[in-house]
Amino acid sequence: MTTLLETAFEKASSLPEIEQNRFAKLLIAEIESEKEWDRLFGESEEILAKMADIALEDYNNGKTKPLTQEQL
Repeated sequence: MTTLLETAFEKASSLPEIEQNRFAKLLIAEIESEKEWDRLFGESEEILAKMADIALEDYNNGKTKPLTQEQL
């Protein structure tokens, strides 16, 4: 465990029990969310690579145009 995480847990341990539980649920949810994003991106690697190839081909064939500030 890192020093920063240890410090966070030490500070959290001084909170009332209900706040500790709120903090714990938030931390667990964040970890699970990160795992899910990693899984989803891992599964879509081939699709993203194909999309990138198509975009690069369009660019090389002059089928794209610059994005202006007004379009953002």
